[in-house]
Amino acid sequence: MIRFGIDLGGTKIELLALDESGERYRERVATPHESYAKTLDVIVALVNDAEAALGETGTVGIATPGAISRAPAKNAGRIKNANSTCLNGQPLVEDLQILLGREVRSANDANCFALSEATDGAAAGAGNVFGVILGTGTGGGICIDGHVVTGANAISGEWGHNPLPWPEASELPGHACYCGRHGCIETWLSGTGAAKHFLEDTGRALSMPEIVAGAAHDAECEGALLAYENRLARSLATIINILDPEVIVLGGGLSNVSRWYTAVPKIWGSYVLSDHVATRLVPPKFGDSSGVRGAAWLWNA
Repeated sequence: MIRFGIDLGGTKIELLALDESGERYRERVATPHESYAKTLDVIVALVNDAEAALGETGTVGIATPGAISRAPAKNAGRIKNANSTCLNGQPLVEDLQILLGREVRSANDANCFALSEATDGAAAGAGNVFGVILGTGTGGGICIDGHVVTGANAISGEWGHNPLPWPEASELPGHACYCGRHGCIETWLSGTGAAKHFLEDTGRALSMPEIVAGAAHDAECEGALLAYENRLARSLATIINILDPEVIVLGGGLSNVSRWYTAVPKIWGSYVLSDHVATRLVPPKFGDSSGVRGAAWLWNA
């Protein structure tokens, strides 16, 4: 059976076809700029082209920014919280089902990342998986026994909009977050947030990749990474205390920093309510392809 996964991103839309033998087809195109109607047209064309090339029809799953609203009345089933603002308030899944003539399954892009890594990625075989996105923002997704946990409000895994735990005096009140509060984890651990703190602390405007590259020979860069590791450990400790996952998989651009995987578990034990922490912290197997793979796996029986 062919499973089509679609990753609807702010800059690109990617389609992947999977079957029992693995990857069969892949196509990536630019996302139409701020046009919902054109976005629908591109997605439908990608599916039609893939089915023509493969000579088969398939199931369709889509990874979306934001989430599907569960609010009553007119907002039900419509996209909310998407950074691609033309999608907000639109019945994306309903429209695609009409245009494609079949059921379409959807999940938040972070949930799709978690599902991909839990199904056949770095956390394959684990029953309780937390997937983390460390990039421009800070997202997360939960996968239990091979199934995405969406939650009553469709916000499961949104750890980035909790406050930084066990804050030091110098970390209060924290930066303003776009959600309307101060000191959210995202304002500390996203790439943009970490770079902003580095600028405040040192007066130097460096990106997070530049800070990482400079740490080997620059004391200020090394100090920033040590602080980042401590904040990441504290933040993930709260996830372990609540969810107690077998595996935490890091994704996003900052998942490529190899030192996190040894440094953070050495720190988080001080904050986890257990005499031993068995949770594993691992890099992703599929990198930035996990979102589109997870969308395809939404149809995993």
